[in-house]
Amino acid sequence: MRSFPPHNRPQRNHGFTLVELLVVFAIMGLLIAVVPGSFGRLQDSVRYKDTLRAVIAEMRDARYRASMERREVRFSVDLKSRQFGIEGKEFKRFADGIEIRATVADKELDPNGVASIRFLPQGGATGGNLEVFRPQGGGVRIKVDWLSGQVSQEPLNH
Repeated sequence: MRSFPPHNRPQRNHGFTLVELLVVFAIMGLLIAVVPGSFGRLQDSVRYKDTLRAVIAEMRDARYRASMERREVRFSVDLKSRQFGIEGKEFKRFADGIEIRATVADKELDPNGVASIRFLPQGGATGGNLEVFRPQGGGVRIKVDWLSGQVSQEPLNH
């Protein structure tokens, strides 16, 4: 084994320089400052999208049941208690911060703030719109065509 004289031995760094540590702490500080706000917005967005998907799925399920079971199926939105669903099934809640508005036929809006859309066995519906707004603004209008009962959506600006 060869031995190197002390002045020719490779130098090894043990640890970090002060500048490297300061850069790491600065990056960590930025992350700590930015991440909580972004995470909160991300959670709001996920809750909004989950709620929107659930509403559309319930409406489409009501249309399907009406056709298959040969009977009227009522999809309702309780605007006061912020719940929605198919009559006879357990209702789901709208996520906090989501604003909702319903436009339905006069006879489908009861005095307690429950708006309904009836899906008919022949394929039609009483028709109507449900507007679902994000906490940050903007949203979606879910439309039910009275002739076909088809459920569709379009973007909205708040």
